[in-house]
Amino acid sequence: MSAGVRARETGRFAPSTTGPAHPGTLLAALLGWLDARSRGARILLRLEDLDPARSRDAFARRLPDDLAWLGLEFDAVERQSEHAERHARALDRLAADGRLYPCGCTRAALRARASAAPDGSARYPGTCRGRRLAPGGWRASGEALRVRLDPGELTPREESGLDLRQDPLRAFGDPVVRRRDGAAAYHLASVVDDAAAGVTRVVRGRDLAPSTALQNALRRLLGLPEPSFRHHLLLLEPRGAKLAKLHGSVGADVLRRHMAPRDLCGWLAFAAGLRPRPAPAWPAELLADFAWERVERRDAIVRWSEPGLALVGRAP
Repeated sequence: MSAGVRARETGRFAPSTTGPAHPGTLLAALLGWLDARSRGARILLRLEDLDPARSRDAFARRLPDDLAWLGLEFDAVERQSEHAERHARALDRLAADGRLYPCGCTRAALRARASAAPDGSARYPGTCRGRRLAPGGWRASGEALRVRLDPGELTPREESGLDLRQDPLRAFGDPVVRRRDGAAAYHLASVVDDAAAGVTRVVRGRDLAPSTALQNALRRLLGLPEPSFRHHLLLLEPRGAKLAKLHGSVGADVLRRHMAPRDLCGWLAFAAGLRPRPAPAWPAELLADFAWERVERRDAIVRWSEPGLALVGRAP
């Protein structure tokens, strides 16, 4: 990538490929796309397909098609699984710095005795922190690998007003950077791939905000630039859970059977506060007056009832 292209502002949309696109996926894609295009920035679609137990090739193939159907085009599309070599180089650097160590703690054991981290996972209490890599190095280890963080508060650059100050070591403990199954862990792969793509801005849902400082801690250990962040509203089910595939949310295949793309795009703009009522629109038609000041800060409570989506209300 040339220096001129790298100097251009770059955003990214990075959905996991563990299920079909759902309304929350499409809202995040739309807002990230509007942010980038309104600023004259590039935007990358990165398919996060590193989870061998849950990722499916069919979902990875379908996601770009669903986004194109909605009227969203991207400057580049990549799969995270294509970048194993760069993830390995990052692990090499952490190992050379004496940061990596093997960990045999199971999730069940941690949940039973550990306090909760800000993202709802179990905070790692440092049980295996005194261990060292075996003589064969990290590649020879059959256990999960963690990275030793330094203590200290970090303050990510966040534009939406959220206070993201945090001491990641105190809040999360040392994170896993390579899973027991050999795959690079989410946080490591995300920061490495952001840097490789020249990502300067990360626009994403508010549910991912608690891990921002943790990811910046990894960036600092690897000598990677820190992007600016903006976190936006979520779509919630009436019972209060995030409207997501994990909770049985309606998938893009159902949406496409019952809603035209302009109708769905217009409804998402309405749910985000960009339009006073649902009215058909393509993403490009929303660009002229797009501004974050017009985006609703409160989460939207949403119900699916064939043949469409309904906005039930706003979270407090």
